[in-house]
Formats: sequence, structure tokens, C-alpha cells
Amino acid sequence: MNEDLSAALQRASGHRRRFEARFAAYFDSLTDPAGGTLETPAHGAFPARALDLVRDMSLRGGKRLRVVLLHEAAALVTDEDIPGLDEAAISIELLQTHGLIHDDIIDDAPVRRGGPSTYYAYRHEFPDRPGTALALALLAGDLAAFLSTRVLLTSGLPADRVLAMAAVHADTGAVTIAGQMIDLERDFHAAPDIELLHEVTEYKSTRYSVLAPLRLGLLAAGTEIAPHDGELRAYASALGIANQIHDDWLDLFGDPQVLGKPAGSDIRSGRRSYAVRALLAACDGTGQQLLNASLGDPGCDDDTLDRIRHIARTHGIDRQLRADADRHAREAAARAATWRERWRPDAVAFFEHMPAWSVTRDR
Repeated sequence: MNEDLSAALQRASGHRRRFEARFAAYFDSLTDPAGGTLETPAHGAFPARALDLVRDMSLRGGKRLRVVLLHEAAALVTDEDIPGLDEAAISIELLQTHGLIHDDIIDDAPVRRGGPSTYYAYRHEFPDRPGTALALALLAGDLAAFLSTRVLLTSGLPADRVLAMAAVHADTGAVTIAGQMIDLERDFHAAPDIELLHEVTEYKSTRYSVLAPLRLGLLAAGTEIAPHDGELRAYASALGIANQIHDDWLDLFGDPQVLGKPAGSDIRSGRRSYAVRALLAACDGTGQQLLNASLGDPGCDDDTLDRIRHIARTHGIDRQLRADADRHAREAAARAATWRERWRPDAVAFFEHMPAWSVTRDR
């Protein structure tokens, strides 16, 4: 690992460590017996249980890429402590929790981040009431979404800054829902073209995982984002595609123990990911038959997945995906390099080197 990338990862690690403590303290503040900030019913156990599950999913981990990008976006313009950054980070991570809970319902996924998904936690608690389990999981996801807005509106920041940040947040939530919809629509295409996959990536993940943190960080630092939004979008799009291609590579070739979820979920769910699209284009004959029989089969076993991996490696798909991810990561780094004359050099360097990490990580 080169020295610049190592320094970027150390900065990212520092942001993550500080945030984890702050995020846990936020949840404590909601339910503190001495004066919790969230009013909940005095009777009934379901609301408290939902909040417990939202907390559990939120604190269970993840890369915290959004938190890191948000702090480094603010660092582009200042190295001073900035009020509102913590609230913005909590807000975007709660929006992520909302998305994960609902994604796991849509995908019928039992595992997330090394533990049970919220949906399956409820299914275990209510084995004889599947409708109740589904309803409670949906409501837990909704709770996370409303909390994500609430944390900004109760932050105590100046009203104009809160309004601007809340507008970004609301827009991000809306376009992410649209992204989830075209993600489902994509799988109605036997072999979607690459532009559709890029658009799914843009709306389902890039807008909230990359672009929103950049916008929120700059707004928290008191910077108008309109003059810079085009270049922020270009960087975010390139990094988002690189991230998603690498995620799809990990889903097929990654280590389930490190990922915290089973490998091959895209095959089992029939999701036309970048990896699946490449497989569909490359396979013929027996390989095509095996892939068609496996796509969308939740019972697809590990031996079958191993055979699909062998086919993928035989056709060089593993190398192709890595090369495609690396190409988009280099594009993102080149975009960030154009910021050197305008913004603080150490933060610019972070954005230049971060894409290389995004396509070499193991989870």
C-alpha cells in the first residue's frame, strides 16, 4: 500500500472511530430514563423493540463511507470544528439504516452485517404471524427514515443551514426510492445494457452514499454547493460505479465471513448486477443453461456457485470486473485532482486516493 493511500485510510479510520461513539450516544439520548429526547408510548413493547432493532442495525457496522466523505468534504474548505457535522453524519447513516431494512424485506434477506436482518429478527419473534413480522419490519425502516430527518431539524443549527441540509436530505431520500424502483425494474430485462446498470447505481446508491455526503459536508461548512454541483456529481458518479462494480465482484468472489453475508446473493435473487450481466454475455451452451437455472433460485447451493465462479474465471470475468472498477476509480481520482487549485490540499489528496481503496477493500 502506498504512503498516500495509507494516510487517507488513517484519516478515514479516525472519522469512523469518532463517529461510532457519537452514534451510540445519539441512541442513548433518545431513550435516556433521565430525559430521553424521543417521546414514546408509555404502554406497549413494540415501539421500544423497533427502536432497539434500528439501533442494532445502525451500530452493527458497515464501512461508514458516507461519514468519512461528509467529514472530508467539510475539510475541503476548513480544518476547524464545524457544528452540524455530527448531526449530518447521523442523519445520512440513519437513512442508510432505513434503506437496509427495506432492502432486506424486498430481497427476503436473512442476514445483514454479520447478524439477522431486521425483517428476519421479527420473523423469528413472530413465526406464526408473518403479516405482523412484515408490518413491524416496514415500520422499523420508516422509523429510521423519520429519525434521520428529525436529527437535522433538532440540531440547533441556524435555520437557513438546517433548511438547506434538510432539502438535500429529502431529495436524497426521494431519488433513492426511485433508484430502488428501477433496481426492481432492471431485473425484468433478460440482459440490461450497461447504461441502465449505471443509472440504477446512480439513483439507488451513488446519490446517498457519495453525492449527499459531499453536499452535506460543504453545506455544514457554510459553502454554497450550486457553483460546484456539476463537478461533485461527476466525481460521485465515477466513484459510485467503481464501488458498485467492486461490490458485485465481492458478491461473487468475496469471502462470506469477511462480508458478513452469504456470497452469491445476486445469483440467488436473480439480480442483473454488473457481474451477472458479464456472465450472461460470456456464457453459452452448458454454462448458459447452468446460469439460467441458477438465476433467481434461492436454493442455489455452494457447489453450483463454485461452478459459476469457475465459468466466470475461465472467461476472465473476475479480471474484467476488477479492471472496470479500477478504470472508474481512476476517473474519480482524476476528477478530484482538478480541485487542487480551489480547496485545501490535504482534503483534496484524500479524495484523490480514496477511490483506490474503494476497489481493493475486502468487504
